[in-house]
Amino acid sequence: MKLGFVSAIFPEFSLDEVLSFAAENGYSCVELMCWPPGRSERRYAGVSHVDVVGLDAAGIARIQELLSRFGVSISGLGYYPNPLASDRAEAEHAIGHLEKVIESAAKLGVGVVNSFIGRDPKLTVDANWTRFLEVWRPLIARAESVGVKIAIENCPMLFGADEWPGGKNLATSPAIWRRMFADIPSPNFGLNFDPSHCVWQRIDYLAALHEFRDRLFHIHAKDARTDVSALAQHGALAYPKLWHTPKLPGMGDVNWGAFIGALADTGYDGAVAVEVEDRAFEGSLEKRKESLVLSRRFLQSYISG
Repeated sequence: MKLGFVSAIFPEFSLDEVLSFAAENGYSCVELMCWPPGRSERRYAGVSHVDVVGLDAAGIARIQELLSRFGVSISGLGYYPNPLASDRAEAEHAIGHLEKVIESAAKLGVGVVNSFIGRDPKLTVDANWTRFLEVWRPLIARAESVGVKIAIENCPMLFGADEWPGGKNLATSPAIWRRMFADIPSPNFGLNFDPSHCVWQRIDYLAALHEFRDRLFHIHAKDARTDVSALAQHGALAYPKLWHTPKLPGMGDVNWGAFIGALADTGYDGAVAVEVEDRAFEGSLEKRKESLVLSRRFLQSYISG
């Protein structure tokens, strides 16, 4: 396995600086964010280290030169919008940009694009399903045609009032994944698996790894801490942010020895990318840098790459 991190934590860094930091701190790969230009209200969204809109032959050559210079690879291109948003203009913009990310991944020789399925949070899973198929069948077909795999992160995107009650990402659970892969059975359609989202949903992440071993295209290393006393006060139907907190690997409830061991048992040998969303390390650039140093120090006992 290769240890990397998600570049969204460094919005002020150029691509050169991201890759330089990775090389200097023992990371062998980076998931590079590819958001379109413009400000985003969501935490960690709106960051871009690869401009897929203006990516030409010169831009590709420059990126490849930087990768060679620093000895760091791209684990995947990341773009996490809501392609099933109820606002059709928002959805169409997300779909159009995602197509550009897929095309850019192919041009760069990057085999994976990480994203969300999206969802209209006010509708049930069944009510979202027809639109899911309408949007994602052509997207997956396009990715397959250019040799790119689509890895969907399992984050429910269910934290605040605007995401209530269903969240903004359909791909949250094993039951839904089975249905997704049955209806779109492409070998290029899989998961960007993050165990932290299983923790607060009470999903057995070890069983899920084994069942979906052939759909594991990318891994996020993030932890989550459940505040049991807060959960007892608010209940499981309250906004999850009231009783759970994203943490650095090793600082929450994920059993990392068991997780990495199960991941190895599946035969997975791809990227494990640290995703920092820990508010205790957001106060400054130095704290964010420290978060990745600490995360690597913890994970290197399980992953040497």
